[in-house]
Formats: sequence, C-alpha cells, structure tokens
Amino acid sequence: MSQKPSSHSQSLKKRSSTGVFGDVLYGSMMFPKELEIDKETNFELGFQVPDLGCMVKDFLKTREVREFVSGALAGAMTKAILAPLETIRTRMVVGVGSKHIAGSFIEVIEQQGWQGLWAGNAINMLRIIPTQAIELGTFECVKRAMTSAQEKWNQTECPRVQIGPVGLNFSLSWISPVAVAGAAAGIVSTLVCHPLEVLKDRLTISREVYPSLSIAISKIYKDGGIGAFYAGISPTLIGMLPYSTCYYFMYEKLKKSYCQSKNKKSLSRPEMLLVGALAGFTASTISFPLEVARKRLMVGALEGKCPPHMAAALSEVIKEKGLMGLYRGWGASCLKVMPSSGITWMFYEAWKDILLVGKGHL
Repeated sequence: MSQKPSSHSQSLKKRSSTGVFGDVLYGSMMFPKELEIDKETNFELGFQVPDLGCMVKDFLKTREVREFVSGALAGAMTKAILAPLETIRTRMVVGVGSKHIAGSFIEVIEQQGWQGLWAGNAINMLRIIPTQAIELGTFECVKRAMTSAQEKWNQTECPRVQIGPVGLNFSLSWISPVAVAGAAAGIVSTLVCHPLEVLKDRLTISREVYPSLSIAISKIYKDGGIGAFYAGISPTLIGMLPYSTCYYFMYEKLKKSYCQSKNKKSLSRPEMLLVGALAGFTASTISFPLEVARKRLMVGALEGKCPPHMAAALSEVIKEKGLMGLYRGWGASCLKVMPSSGITWMFYEAWKDILLVGKGHL
C-alpha cells in the first residue's frame, strides 16, 4: 500500500525542480535573508563632460595667446603696407623692367594696375604671419621666464663650488634676459617656419616648375621628403642667431634708455617707429656678413659648387671681393629692414595695448 508523500517532502521537490542547477539553487535558497540582494536597487554610473567651450575661452584669454595674436597682426599689417616696396625691390634685383624705383612703380601700374603692386603678397602673408607670431610670442615668454629666474636666483644664495683655494659662484646676473629671449625667438621661429621660407623661394624663383602651393608641397616632398623642406637650415640658423639676439637687445636697450632720458614710462607711436628702425639697422649691420655668406651657400648649392661651410663662404667672398664684399647690398637691405622693423614694433606695441593692457594683463 503506497504511502502519500508528506507535505514537507513535496515542498522540497517543488523548490528543487524550479531551479536550473538543481541542488545548487536549493542551497542558495537557504541563505539568510539579511544577505539577499535587493533586486530593486538601481546602480547609476555617470561622469561630467568637461566644458570645452569654457576651456577654449580661458585659453584664448591668456597673456601668451594674446601676445602671439599681437605678433601675427603686426606682421600681417606690416607686410600689407610694405608689399609694394617688396614687389619693386624684387623686380629691380632680378633685372625686370626699369632700373629706377619710380619707373618700376609706373610700369607695374600700367601693366597690372594697382593690384600688381601686391602681387605675390598672399605667399608672403602665409610666411610672415606665423613667423612673427611665433617670434614675438617666444621673445615675450622667454624674457619673462628668464627675468623671473634671475629674481628668484638673486633672492637665494647662489650655488658655490670650492676647489681648493678657488671658489666659484654661479650667478645669472651677468646674463641678459632680453638677449637670451631674442636668440630663442630667432631659433624657434626659424625651426618652425623654415619650410614656409623654402616654399616662398620656390614659388617666387621657379614659378614654371612650381605653379601652385599644393604642387610645390607635393613635388618638394616627392623629391627629398621632409628634409627637403629644411634645405639650408644650418646657414639660416647661423645667420639668424646674431641678428635676432642683437635686434631684440637693441630695441629694448634703446627703448629703455630713451624713456629714462625723457623721464617717460612708454614711447609714443612715432618713437616706437624710430626706435624699431634703429634696432633693425644696427642688427642688420652687425649680422650682414653672415647673410652674404648664407646667400653664397644657397646660390652655390643651386650652381653645384657650394662651399663646405659658412667660414669657407666668408673666405671666398673676402678673396674675390675684399672685405667690402661682405657688405655688398647692405644699403638696399637696410632700406628694407628699417621700415619693416619700425612698423612691426609700432603695430605690435599698439596691438598689445589693445589686447593686453585693456584686459589687465600688463
């Protein structure tokens, strides 16, 4: 006679049959209630997206960015004003048309209209805007950093090395922050913008080979890779270093001396124009022999008889044309450098007054 299963055993079978893993599920059912997970608990995972708009606005408001923008605007305005002189100078150097300045102006206007005086200015803008922005911005940043380092170094005791009876003090007081900043400005701008200089020269000199910017870029890269965009970088750096160092040092020195003599805090716009022109004149006079040697290296490379280095190029010039050969073309260079330098500083200081002084950065 069969015995009916008890209600307790039926309950156990019912529980075990409801699970996928049989006894395992049954064992889990025996956990205390306080260890059971609340199924209604919601887990929320979230993060805050940074406000890129505010970050960009804050970045654009920094002093460094405004100095870079001031340099770019100054370079663009200077090049736009002096473009006609650059056009006439180029025509006279390559021997196109009249040999006189007035005659060249008339020829260009008759043949191409007033717009012809600004022919090729877009290429110059492409080069001068980033060059001036990087150069002037780097100068301001390095000058501030060097001045701050000198002040901190002077407030503390200078490091001293004692070698027997000889003691050496390491001090930064003898270093000019302006000179270091000027050298850094020239080096950085040259390294960054030298490819633009190469493109400008190719587009200007060999227009039939390089009819457009895109073709020039692709052809130069195809012929020599990335290194082709830095052709002539060594002599350019050697020539730029003394010029840039002297240029910025002379401007700051002349500016400071003039303000002290006149008991003024700042220069007027005409005074900035004059001081900038004098700084350009001095720097060009001191570094011009290196510029002559650099051109000798560049021309020699095109003709296949390039001197091995800068010293060899200088000795060739002296041997062929004497010491005066090192300053051949100096007058024409000053006629270009002096107005360019003066106008650049005048516009740069004006834009700094607008973008920095009004915003409380100075």
